Amino acid sequence: MLPKDAKIYVAGHRGMVGSAIVRSLQFHGYGNILRRTRQELDLLDQTAVFEFLKAERPDYLFMAAAVVGGIHANDTLRGQFIYENLTIQTNMIHGAWMSGTQRLCFLGSSCIYPRDCPQPIREDYLLGGPLEPSNDAYAIAKIAGVKMCESYNRQYGTEYVSLMPTNLYGPNDTYDLNRSHVLPALLRKAHLAKLGLERNLSGIRADEARHGRIPDALLTDLGCERDTLGQIALSDSLAPQTRIVVWGSGQPMREFLYVDDMADACIFIMENGIKHGIYNVGTGVDVTIRELASIVMDVVGFKGEIVFDSTKPDGTPRKLLDVSRLADLGWFATGTLKQAVALTYKHFTD
Repeated sequence: MLPKDAKIYVAGHRGMVGSAIVRSLQFHGYGNILRRTRQELDLLDQTAVFEFLKAERPDYLFMAAAVVGGIHANDTLRGQFIYENLTIQTNMIHGAWMSGTQRLCFLGSSCIYPRDCPQPIREDYLLGGPLEPSNDAYAIAKIAGVKMCESYNRQYGTEYVSLMPTNLYGPNDTYDLNRSHVLPALLRKAHLAKLGLERNLSGIRADEARHGRIPDALLTDLGCERDTLGQIALSDSLAPQTRIVVWGSGQPMREFLYVDDMADACIFIMENGIKHGIYNVGTGVDVTIRELASIVMDVVGFKGEIVFDSTKPDGTPRKLLDVSRLADLGWFATGTLKQAVALTYKHFTD
């Protein structure tokens, strides 16, 4: 086990996962946590990364920095996703080795697994078939990170571990509807629908200022429009809709993990001296997107209709992780989906 004064670098500490890891480290008594903003250290700049790691020589490194998004972002920003993720993780992993950092935790994604592999998904299904086309650029970058960790362990004797989380959500998530994943997107849509029915113009404007532009079609559903200055205004001719529109058919099944549980798994890996390998991190339980939408609406308090837009892609039909490998070591997720969604919504509204 690392001493409590060990120097631990969390790359991506402002993101949803990185900030959760920092909270968990602090909760467990670790006080020497290295953090750098993008302005202080550009992880795409190889020279800057190498110099930083050589100067600081962290005892442990959590690789939580990544460029991420939902189906839309993955499919439309493919070049950016594969280039930036490959560059960031290559700089970090190689820089860690050059600085003498023996231990590192690389955070991947369940999208690394084949689109149609057996369920639940075991770690050894990796590279067993074609990837989901809508996010294969991001997945290939993450697979390269996993293989880079494995290769450095074999050649250089490092102790680099890879964790593959299921769909994450929680504090500091991204709610921009052009980039968000399904759960935060549903949470924001249900919240806006509730504000629309309440004719709460100040709340709708505050939401846009904080979380990004509200699409025109959604504004129409809220009974709103933009004035000549581009400001949101209540419409005299449009009534708010008692519905939310969800991408796809609602039939795909997904597993969701509260981000603080993910962070707890990271600390578990570090404190138990796990030196190599790939480990799935999840709950082992999944729900349909339709069931998820119902849970979100119940938590938000919006009692309306769920409309599914089947012209939009579903993505992978099902993604349920086999979490037995990590469970055999003694780690399990806690809490229920509805409880954690409620915590997330409280953070969202606060």
